[in-house]
Amino acid sequence: MSMNETKLEMFEEVDDYVEGEMSLPSSRNANKLGEPDFNTLDEPIRDTILRDVKAVGVKFLYVLFPKEKKTLLKEWDLWGPLFLCTFMAMILQGSSRANDSNDGGPEFAEVFVIVWIGSMIVTLNSKLLGGNISFFQSVCVLGYCLLPTALALILCRIILVANQTKYLFFLRFFVSMVGFAWATFASTVFLGDSQKPGRKGLAVYPIFLFYFIISWLVISHTNV
Repeated sequence: MSMNETKLEMFEEVDDYVEGEMSLPSSRNANKLGEPDFNTLDEPIRDTILRDVKAVGVKFLYVLFPKEKKTLLKEWDLWGPLFLCTFMAMILQGSSRANDSNDGGPEFAEVFVIVWIGSMIVTLNSKLLGGNISFFQSVCVLGYCLLPTALALILCRIILVANQTKYLFFLRFFVSMVGFAWATFASTVFLGDSQKPGRKGLAVYPIFLFYFIISWLVISHTNV
């Protein structure tokens, strides 16, 4: 066999070895690497909105029945707190200034300041006490746990339709206190494990004040 024939056979073996198709990893392999099953950039806007709305609704259910502790912390967002804060501010604005020239705008801003600045202060206090929770996780939990207070506000608004008596005032007071207790309990369930056992009381007290102030706004809300 000549030298040229030997070289030709070697090249043919190399060609046979490198032949094949280059393909991207399948989605099944991608999932093994921890990548999502879908690309949100290719997802229709309608599906994205419905998925986010469903996620917010699930978190609301967790607040009403506070058993699952990790969902609000793991998959945090600020859509629910923003919705509740805006909703409560719209109802509470101008409640005591209807006969004045002021249109009640500052009260809308006051609710925003109390909710967002208050939740930031509570979160900062938790972090200074050594809590093992991120800033936005804490703000998310405090905002979502406003749901019982918002429901109490709706009921109180319905009660205000009738002519007010002492009985109806105590009824509004009771509804507001139930919402306050429910919101405080739910937030402590989600945030309780983030603090050391000896410092839970120091972390819960600002949460108590935070929801108490908002509940006081609900009680003091009138049609006059």
